[in-house]
Amino acid sequence: MEKREKLGSRLGFILLSAGCAIGVGNVWKFPYMVGQNGGGIFVLIYLFFLIAMGVPVMTMEFSLGRASQKSMTKLYDELEPKGSKWHFHGYAALIGNILLMMFYTVVCGWLLQYFVKMLGGDFTGVSNEVAVSQYSEMLANPWMQMLFTGIVIVIGFLVCAFGVKNSLERVTKVMMIALLVIMVALAINGFFMEGTLEGLKFYLVPNIDNVKEVGIFNVITGAMSQAFFTLSLGIGSMAIFGSYLDKDRSLFGEAINVAVLDTLVAIIAGLIIFPACFTYNNGNVNAGPPLIFETLPNIFNNMPLGRLWGSLFFLFLTFAALSTVFAVFENIIACVQDLTKWSRKKICIIGTFAMFVLALPCILGFNVLSGFAPFGEGSVVLDLEDFIVSNLLLPIGSFVFVMFCTSKYGWGYDNFVNEANQGKGLKVQKWMKVYFKYVLPILLFAFIIISIVTFFL
Repeated sequence: MEKREKLGSRLGFILLSAGCAIGVGNVWKFPYMVGQNGGGIFVLIYLFFLIAMGVPVMTMEFSLGRASQKSMTKLYDELEPKGSKWHFHGYAALIGNILLMMFYTVVCGWLLQYFVKMLGGDFTGVSNEVAVSQYSEMLANPWMQMLFTGIVIVIGFLVCAFGVKNSLERVTKVMMIALLVIMVALAINGFFMEGTLEGLKFYLVPNIDNVKEVGIFNVITGAMSQAFFTLSLGIGSMAIFGSYLDKDRSLFGEAINVAVLDTLVAIIAGLIIFPACFTYNNGNVNAGPPLIFETLPNIFNNMPLGRLWGSLFFLFLTFAALSTVFAVFENIIACVQDLTKWSRKKICIIGTFAMFVLALPCILGFNVLSGFAPFGEGSVVLDLEDFIVSNLLLPIGSFVFVMFCTSKYGWGYDNFVNEANQGKGLKVQKWMKVYFKYVLPILLFAFIIISIVTFFL
């Protein structure tokens, strides 16, 4: 069996963990949610839930990984009381990681495809209608989607094949630093647009009337949902990097660092998008894929040096998505390695072909299998896969982590705190015990119910 690797630096750990958390949701959902739900008020509520729910669960994931030195499929075997069944969650988490990649690699392929299109000048000088139509044309073409999804999968497993410290950590460091530099350049460019002040006012100034219109309950649940999902918690994506950590830093402080970096990217994404939308699109901002693949290409088309800024924007998004792909692939590899004792390279070769086949339902769901509408008219295979991961496996998995770390029938609160507090940095405090043991599980249970109910409303 291969000796367990260690990460080469603290920066590598923070960037890997943040890279897993930072993804397309930071860009195509967070700014829209802020703008539509009371601006600065939403941001404050979001930050509250990030600290109240996200950081504690992330600290627990890191602790479980570091204490066990195992992936999700063997983590519970090291820590659970004999005869208990907590380890079943490990297999559910592996399935969750695979399910996530079944559609996330496809979305990453779209972003890569649009980067190539923007760089190649496909949007230069075309009408708004033609620019918008390119998105539906892309979805209707399974072959191009297969090509770019295949490229993403090959890159992902290739980077992971050469090890954590020598390849994954190095590549992620370079990519994440490039991502941050590109993002800052795009945000600075946004400050010189005519609609900047109007855009920033809409984005960040608290808007009580907006909150009343949307409803305070909807604003709170939206902020809770965004704060939780942004950190990719519940399926062991953070636990795996905890298992590559040494004991010189306490884990509560590291969880806060990752959450801060993730939030920084989400907020700066809005500084890029809103000035552009208020300058070139009459302040119209939508969410999800239409924002990225229809609204923004049109905006770049009308912007001075739009081809350059558009290419940089889609490169930034591709890096954000790839960082998640690398992290989750690493989690899958480690899980399979703990189960089979196969070599890393063997798993990567088999994984490349297996993941490509598993991504096909999502790709074909937009064309060949478009008749399959799991949630009624307009829904596709991707919606079903996303629902299972985002609304079920992530929140329920996080609830299991919290119960395992705080219950005497699991690992136990004292064991969790002892592990989390080893090393320098911010510690889990004694006064937090009542919150972690009793309040946090209730919050998470309520969140699971809200997450499922609001999906179907």
